Amino acid sequence: MKKVGIVGDGYTAAELLRLLAGHDGMEVTAILSTENIGRRIDRLYPQLSGYYDLILEPSEASRLAGRCDGVFLALPHGLSVPVAQQMLEAGIKVVDLGADFRLKDPALYEKYYEKVHEAPEMLGEAVYGLTELYRNQIKKAQLVANPGCYPTGAILPLAPLLAAGIIENEGIIIDSKSGVSGAGRTLKEASHFCEVNEGIHAYGVGTHRLGPEIAQELSFAGGQMVEMVFTPHLVPMNRCILTTSYSRLQKGIAGARVREVLEASYGPEAFVQILPEGVTPHTKWVYGSNQVHIGIYVDEATRRVILISALDNLTKGASGQALQNINLLLGLEETTGLKMLGVHP
Repeated sequence: MKKVGIVGDGYTAAELLRLLAGHDGMEVTAILSTENIGRRIDRLYPQLSGYYDLILEPSEASRLAGRCDGVFLALPHGLSVPVAQQMLEAGIKVVDLGADFRLKDPALYEKYYEKVHEAPEMLGEAVYGLTELYRNQIKKAQLVANPGCYPTGAILPLAPLLAAGIIENEGIIIDSKSGVSGAGRTLKEASHFCEVNEGIHAYGVGTHRLGPEIAQELSFAGGQMVEMVFTPHLVPMNRCILTTSYSRLQKGIAGARVREVLEASYGPEAFVQILPEGVTPHTKWVYGSNQVHIGIYVDEATRRVILISALDNLTKGASGQALQNINLLLGLEETTGLKMLGVHP
């Protein structure tokens, strides 16, 4: 039985606990907190009643030494570096659900997160934790940078096509719509009920901090810099993300190649489903699951490729992906604890 700890007690931590409750090879030994020290986790999240009675401990990383094989860092951006350093020095493998190790360029991190990176030398050591693309590297890693929710929904459909030279690397448009839980549990004016209910709005237009993460990974996939635009929107639902991307076929490429490449890339994958011709994804189909559904439309006349993906932002977009990663880090079957379907209706 592998032992794991969680640093943080927000929505992604609660989702990790939900998933780990059904994991036969892993035990949660400690949860660290700053605001709820001394409380039982099942009092903070009553849905965990009957499964966990752990007491939230002070957020001192030294408490985890000798108690864990792996640790999830479910912290706000900018707080993970010192904790990750202590864990790695103690021989504990780390999956960081924040953004502190995702970008390889420390200048980009400083620009978009408004903070000088505390350990830029660690950026080269961290493996980007999108298992469908980096599985072999993750197995050998000590530190994994769990992908952002928006990037997961954008990168998975586009990366194989760029890698195969099927689509152009310029003029890519990515439009995403997310539920409010992506903003976290901390109270913010923008996520109050009256601000969100019965409306939809774009935010971070042209400046959203997850844009560079998407561009980085798509550029790696295609072997050259991509030129793209990313626009996120907030919609009045709790969970899930629907992402639509627009790109163009390379000249001389038949539209049928899009489906061929995506089906070949993800056919063996447990958590990525390429939907049949004419079927587009619905967020309700993936709610609560670790699945990504991808729909495909190609207009041969205009060479336009439209890809639509749906995922649960708290599961495959965060905690489910993190569990995939730590399964690999600790030598367990990647799908353990994640074989559930979406909740529909």
